[in-house]
Amino acid sequence: MYKKMAAVFFGSILVGFGINGFLVPNQLIDGGMIGIGLIIKYIWGYQTGLTIICLSIPLYIIAFVYFRPYFYNSLHGLLLSSFFIDVLSPLRHTFSLSILPSAILGGLFVGSGIGLMLKFDTSTGGTDLLAQFISRVLSLNVGMIIFLIDGFVIIIGSKTIGLNATLYSAVTIFAVGIATGLLTLHKQTA
Repeated sequence: MYKKMAAVFFGSILVGFGINGFLVPNQLIDGGMIGIGLIIKYIWGYQTGLTIICLSIPLYIIAFVYFRPYFYNSLHGLLLSSFFIDVLSPLRHTFSLSILPSAILGGLFVGSGIGLMLKFDTSTGGTDLLAQFISRVLSLNVGMIIFLIDGFVIIIGSKTIGLNATLYSAVTIFAVGIATGLLTLHKQTA
């Protein structure tokens, strides 16, 4: 239990660091609920973490009613990662890297945070939780569902961030996938 708590804590810090240190300064987005939260931040200026929590409420109600293990395994990840996304917002003015290194580093930090949590059977919830529901109901591959949701978020976000940032956001998602995959590789083969 202490390992899981440490994974959620440090994973959430990594997610918040990656978003605020590298993605937001270049108006990049990630896929999933984080990406939706960032799009809303760029349009209306709302706090990303708080937005993620608000948008996740319907998914967590469904999880509580129908998929209780998913609810319990991701609620603390959602709350803590959203907290650190907002608390670490002063980092937005710390680094001054160009867009490509920011896309890569932001993706690696976010992916490492998510991967660390997944390694200990927890997550940030959001659209990953939705993908787990769809996978369970329709017997589809959860990874493919997440990929489709992320692609949809990027397409929607392209209208807000423009084509250039959209292409670099695709690099971010690729880096997130690599970091998450590397950190969960041992979990899958263990």
